[in-house]
This record gives sequence, C-alpha cells and structure tokens, in this order.
Amino acid sequence: MNNNQKSNTIAAIGTAIFMALMVLLLLWITVAAPVIEEDEGIMVSFGDADTGGGREDGAMAAAAVPELVAPPPAPSAPSNNDLMTQEDEETLALQRQRDEEARQRAEAEMERLRRQREEEARVEAERIAREKALAEQKAKQQQAMDKAAAMGALFGQTGSDEGANGAVGESASSGTKGNPVGRGSAGGNSWNLNGRRLIGDLPHPSNTFTQEGRVVVSIIVDATGKVVSAMVSGNGTTISDETTRQLAVKAALKAKFDMVDRPDKAMGTITYNFKFK
Repeated sequence: MNNNQKSNTIAAIGTAIFMALMVLLLLWITVAAPVIEEDEGIMVSFGDADTGGGREDGAMAAAAVPELVAPPPAPSAPSNNDLMTQEDEETLALQRQRDEEARQRAEAEMERLRRQREEEARVEAERIAREKALAEQKAKQQQAMDKAAAMGALFGQTGSDEGANGAVGESASSGTKGNPVGRGSAGGNSWNLNGRRLIGDLPHPSNTFTQEGRVVVSIIVDATGKVVSAMVSGNGTTISDETTRQLAVKAALKAKFDMVDRPDKAMGTITYNFKFK
C-alpha cells in the first residue's frame, strides 16, 4: 500500500467517526428536549361547504380574513416657520386696517376744516355786506340831514334876526308865527321838516348853558310824529361845548310833529340859538 492510498483510508475512517458522533449528538438533543403540551382550544364550527362559505377540503375562504385599514396619518404639528408666517400675516392685516382707519379720520378732518372755512368765509362776507349797506344808509341819511340842516340853518338865521331880542327859555308863544307845514320858528329857534307840521310849541333847552352860538340838531321823525333820532350836525353848528350841544339834543327829542298814514320816516333839523340874557 502506497502513501496515497493510506491517506485516503485514514480520511474515510475519520469522516465515518465524525458522522457517527453527529448522529449521536442529534439523538441526545431530541431525547433531552421537554415536550410542550399545546392547548387544544375550543372547536368552532364554520358550517359545511354549502352554508359556511368554506370548501370541502377545510381551507378557509379568503373573504373570511378581515381587511386591515390603515389609520389616517396624524396631523403634523406646525413648524416654527409656519407660526412666524401666520403671525406676520395677521400683523400686516392689522396694520393695514389701522392705516385705513387713520386715512379715513384724516379725510374726515380735512372735510370738516374745509366746511368750517367755507362757513367762516360766508359769515364774513355777509358781515361785510351788512356793514357796507349800513354805511351807505348812514351816509345817505347824513347827506340828507346835512342838506336839511343847511336849509334849517339858513331859515334859523332869518328867524333869529326876526326875534333877536328873545332869550332861550322864554315862552314859545311870545314869538310864535304859527305852525306851517314844513318849517317854522319860535323864540329865536326854528325847525325844518319837509311835509310835516309841528304840534304844540317847539321845546327849548334849559337855561343852564355857558356858551353862546348856534346848535343845529338833525332829527328823524317816525309816522306817529315822534322824534326817534337826534344828533348834532356839523353843518351850521358854531358851539363846540359838549354840554351845550347835549342840551339842544335833549330838547329836540321832546318835539312832536303831526302823524302821517304811511310808514315813512321824515328827516329834518331843529336849530337852537343860545344867547345870554
């Protein structure tokens, strides 16, 4: 036997021994392993092939297996970026609302100021128009009074010449020439009122004056004959003493003329000549 054959024989013997040992090991594991009794459970009858929906070979139908439905995915929590974006949009919307309210308030205030300026301009224009009309009316009245005063002064000068010996304060009846329509004189004093007649005596100032000269009083007489306005006229007046001038005005306010059946007012003059006794 050569060396080759010897090696093959040894290998075969070793293999046989190894295989035998493995068989013995498996047998020992099988015998030593504990036997676990399984629970037999409760038998449930699913019916025969006709009523149970199964097959005669006992295989379970596929329809008997319940279908598992996947639960809906849980909503994901908003990220920080989403929260910041939402807050920015709300802030912008609130800011836009505030800007719009501020714009509306500004427009309302501008409209109020515009209407106020228009109202003030209208009131001012009406005031200027009234003052202008009043000034024109006063100017016309003054012109008429000055004209009447000039005529009265001329007539009063003649009357004073005719009654130069009379003194202020003496009885009007001593120099009365009657009460004609339009003008008349008495006691050195005279009156001039177009279309009207003096009723009674011409009132005289008190004798407390301290100046000599002439005071021409412009008068306005209403429809009832009452003197409703009296003021010293600069045309024909020679006395500058205010006390003496006021004595003439007070006396003129007491004069009484005849009534007329129209509401017109008549303008004229009363001329007083002041002389010491």
